[in-house]
Amino acid sequence: MNTEPIALDRAFASFDALWSPRIVTSVNDYDVRVTKVEGAHIWHVHDDTDEFFLVVDGELHIDLREPAGERRVTLRQGSVFTVPRGVEHRPHAPEGARILLFEPTGTPTVGDRHDEIPDHVHATTGRLFKFD
Repeated sequence: MNTEPIALDRAFASFDALWSPRIVTSVNDYDVRVTKVEGAHIWHVHDDTDEFFLVVDGELHIDLREPAGERRVTLRQGSVFTVPRGVEHRPHAPEGARILLFEPTGTPTVGDRHDEIPDHVHATTGRLFKFD
């Protein structure tokens, strides 16, 4: 773990890949991940954990399939939202966004159950941010 402050702008500038989170630090058993997103992710479910989103820049939509039906939440810059465990969801950002995620270490980006994974989505548990 890094023991120095991390500038989020520096972390975001260190990679170009979309839907490919970088782990910038950890808190207890949780990773703090940053990622650039554009277009649609996939419908997926995290069976045993919630998923926290913070929009650092841009706008992110999250479609949810809940018992009462489908709905969409829109997160603008500075907004946070937590998808409860077991809820099928699909993040998407038509114009692109930079987001921060807070998830238990080892949580796959495509959840425990998911649609087919397209080429533009990296199935990963996060890649370590490379410090200079």
